[in-house]
Amino acid sequence: MADLAFQAIDALSGTVREAVINLLYRLADDELIIGHRNSEWTGHAPILEADIAFSSMAQDEMGHAQAYYSLLHQLGERDPDTLAFGRRPREFRCASLVCLPKGDWGFSILRQFLYDASETVRLTALSESSLVPLAQLAGKLRGEEKYHLMHGRSWVLRLGNATDDSHRKMQAALDFAYPHALGLFEPTEYDEPLAQAGISPREDELKRNGNPPWPRSSPTRVLPCRKVCRRSTEDESGNIPTRSKSSWTVCNWSTTSTRRQNGRENVKTTKRRNVGRGG
Repeated sequence: MADLAFQAIDALSGTVREAVINLLYRLADDELIIGHRNSEWTGHAPILEADIAFSSMAQDEMGHAQAYYSLLHQLGERDPDTLAFGRRPREFRCASLVCLPKGDWGFSILRQFLYDASETVRLTALSESSLVPLAQLAGKLRGEEKYHLMHGRSWVLRLGNATDDSHRKMQAALDFAYPHALGLFEPTEYDEPLAQAGISPREDELKRNGNPPWPRSSPTRVLPCRKVCRRSTEDESGNIPTRSKSSWTVCNWSTTSTRRQNGRENVKTTKRRNVGRGG
């Protein structure tokens, strides 16, 4: 972390200020949209306990978005309500993962798990940020995300270890969602200014330092089977086997995904969904 600490958010200027604004928009928009997606399960989850838990998590995510939007407002952007509901879809900068339709229960659980895993990595890093208001907020949000991750992990294990059909559906959901999830760590032009100022690590560094499900090289995604969890490795050609020796199902996907930046689409894969209400 840089020696300089920014005690107040209005102390930022120049390129660093622009970089922080870009980062906050990405974080806030991700939280807002996934919160809305998860709220679609209110009254429709498979059991009452899950309905209450997922609705509460959706409320948490939208609360996190409001906190990020409030920091943006301190930087001269519009008020939180206008940022959340007054922008056109093309103005949002969220990753494609959070924009995907809710699908079935297994897909929503799997997506939330991947999202919370990435948030845990990011918030842990941001809690040591040189931007004090952001570090304080990250420390608070990390405590809430801890329980979100525990909830998601328990459901992924529950569905992955259920019937063969359930395992197959969860594996299919993982194969589809994983390339989108990598977009949560997509590098931007502001990585270097943020890293040099000690505000946030580079996106590639966040992905490298994260524990599974974020790989150190090409992505290998596996669901828990009924025995032992093992991560498959690449062969000499750099490809990932379609079937590992421990009978895990794995696939090879591109390590790039999509995220909206500065109101423009940065499309690096064909799996893309529009942002905004209504899906």
